[in-house]
Amino acid sequence: MSAPFKHRRAYKLRYKIWCIKLRNRTFKSRNKKILLLNNLKIMESLSPNIFVNDIAETIDFYKSIGFQVAMTVPETGNDFVWAMMVNGDVTFMFQTFESLGSELPNINRHNGGSLLLYIKLKKIREFFDLIHEKVTVLKPLETTFYGATEFSILDNNNYVLTFAEDE
Repeated sequence: MSAPFKHRRAYKLRYKIWCIKLRNRTFKSRNKKILLLNNLKIMESLSPNIFVNDIAETIDFYKSIGFQVAMTVPETGNDFVWAMMVNGDVTFMFQTFESLGSELPNINRHNGGSLLLYIKLKKIREFFDLIHEKVTVLKPLETTFYGATEFSILDNNNYVLTFAEDE
């Protein structure tokens, strides 16, 4: 190998190393907070707070598909503005649009939305047999290309619930 070629090769190698170091330094400084957040793993659960017009009607609907009331505001009476319902490890919170007042103006004040709630469960076929006549079925039981058995329903507030089991 000629001397100039060796030098060019050495310079290219040094240049690549310099670029990698610069890139890493830039990414490290830019993404330091993100990396810290990713490593914290502090999230424990997700409980959607779904806005509805009629809490009592929503409670009745979710009871009909196996959920139980865990809490309400107020705790007694019939004029609820918020309710928490659970079934196993699945928790939903429901709140009236009216109770928002002027807070959080970005929340759409209409029922339904571009949201699908995906709920994994066991014994999907038994569950489907128990509820399919009480609800609006959007998609019947089917096995997907990724191996899950699923069906979708529409709740009383026009939200889509998809139930799935990995069989």
